[in-house]
Amino acid sequence: MGSLAEEAQAARRRAAARRGRLSAESPLLGGPIDSVAGAEDPRPTTGGYDPTDDPYELPTPDEGDDQLDLDPRVLRNLIPARDTSREVDDWGRSERIFNLTEPLLNFYYRYWFRVDAQGLENVPAEGGALIVSNHSGALPPDAPMIMQAIHNEHSNARPVYMLGEDWFKGYPGVGMFTNKLGLVAAHPANAQRLLRDEGNLVLAFPEGAKATRKLFWQRYKLRRFGRGGFVKTAMRASVPIVPVAVIGAEEAMPIFAHVPLLQRITGLIYFPINHAFPHFGLAAGLMYLPAKFKIRFLEPIDMSAYGPEHTEDMELVQSVSRDVRERIQTEVDSLIRSRTSVWFG
Repeated sequence: MGSLAEEAQAARRRAAARRGRLSAESPLLGGPIDSVAGAEDPRPTTGGYDPTDDPYELPTPDEGDDQLDLDPRVLRNLIPARDTSREVDDWGRSERIFNLTEPLLNFYYRYWFRVDAQGLENVPAEGGALIVSNHSGALPPDAPMIMQAIHNEHSNARPVYMLGEDWFKGYPGVGMFTNKLGLVAAHPANAQRLLRDEGNLVLAFPEGAKATRKLFWQRYKLRRFGRGGFVKTAMRASVPIVPVAVIGAEEAMPIFAHVPLLQRITGLIYFPINHAFPHFGLAAGLMYLPAKFKIRFLEPIDMSAYGPEHTEDMELVQSVSRDVRERIQTEVDSLIRSRTSVWFG
């Protein structure tokens, strides 16, 4: 009986081996490990695999090799280079998506709006800075043009993040796409990390969504700058404020009227009537009129003398806010007076 049992067990092992399955003889299931090591290397191996090997151990150079003092850092050459074109940062900004949309942005910047950017030396080459601008137009084109001006013409081109309203997230595709280009939810914690901790350039529009509702006859009249939240942000982060004046956006995408009934039905923050919307539908988002853009970056306002404790002084906060607004309004008025044509500048 004993011999029959042994023969049956051996047959099962042979059958398992023929089928390519693990058997009881396999080292992985506790079977014997063939020792092929000599006296100088007593470690057991199986099929070239040594379970006692350290995968992080550096290779030992041969005797007489010039690289006996091998620096572990040379192993970095074995790691593939980072593909920055596919990089997505902590804020969701995608360099790959930006590169895909850049030809379209540059078409508008160089050939459609023919942007005349002035005073770029006022934008810090390094460190955080809060860029504050006037805002206007349905689907405002001023934000991407300001960002392209810094990207294309600044001596130290770097990404610009924009603080945006929460309503962007309410529209399928729009919130995700704008986030890939650098839109960040306007929250104090986000602003502090971007400006103080990471030293980024941040673009803000203190007029808010009410600026994009302005009708054509209200163009270039800046709305109230809220309660000075952008000033508090700059004080907490101790970064300069760079005022920016923009003209051209009001004529590029003008608003002639609003339809409150359609606004309630569609759920949009407003339902504008202009030269392209609603009769051209979603295509109106790209049908800007070819107005000549002028963007002027003004001298930065140093906020290093202030700290978080100054944010409680509402009189000081409102005073700085009014000063920034007046500077931008004065410069906007000056740019309008000096231009000879809406279309040619």
